[in-house]
Amino acid sequence: MPPKKKKPVKQENSSIRIIAGQWRGRKLSVGNEDGLRPTGDRLRETLFNWLAPYIHQAKCLDAFAGTGALGFEALSRGAEHVQFVEKNPRTAEHIQKNAKTLECSAKIDTCSFTSWQSNNNSAYDLIFLDPPFQADIWQNSFEHILNNVTLNDEAIIYVESPKDKTLTPPESWLLHKEKTIGQVRATLYKTNLHDPR
Repeated sequence: MPPKKKKPVKQENSSIRIIAGQWRGRKLSVGNEDGLRPTGDRLRETLFNWLAPYIHQAKCLDAFAGTGALGFEALSRGAEHVQFVEKNPRTAEHIQKNAKTLECSAKIDTCSFTSWQSNNNSAYDLIFLDPPFQADIWQNSFEHILNNVTLNDEAIIYVESPKDKTLTPPESWLLHKEKTIGQVRATLYKTNLHDPR
C-alpha cells in the first residue's frame, strides 16, 4: 500500500500590532510575502515619539508600504490621511482589507514608488521611506520625491536603512533625529522648501 501523501502545510498569515492611539493593541493580518520586513515595535515606538509634535492631522505618504505598519500607526495616532504605495498586489490587498476594516482615510496604489505619480495633487506633511534593503533604492527614491512629490512647508521625511549604508540626502533635507537600533538606522529629516534642492 503506497504511503499517504502529506497535505501541504498552509502558511498562516502574520500580524502587526498597533502600538498606541485609537486602535492601540489592535492586531492586523499582513500575510507572509517574501521580503516583508515590518518596522519592529521598539523602532516604531521611537519613531512615533519623535513624530508626536507633527502627526496630528498630517497627510502622510507610506512610499514602500509593505505591511502598512507605519501608515496605520500614523492613522491610529491622529494622522488625517495616508497614501500607501505598494507594488506587490497581494501585499497591497492586505493593506486594502485592513483599511476597510478600520474604516480609515487611506488610499492604496499598487505600483513601484519610483514610478508612482500622485493623481490628486495632494501635498504631504510626512513621508515614510522604508524600501526593501536588498533593492538599494534610497537615492532613486530621494530623487523621485524631489521631482514628483509635493510637500507642505517643513515636511518630515523618515528614512529606514541598514546601519552601515551611506546615504546622500538632498541638501534641502535637514537632519533632525537619528538612531541605530540593532542593524537598522532610523533617520528623520526636516525639509527646507526655501532651497529647491
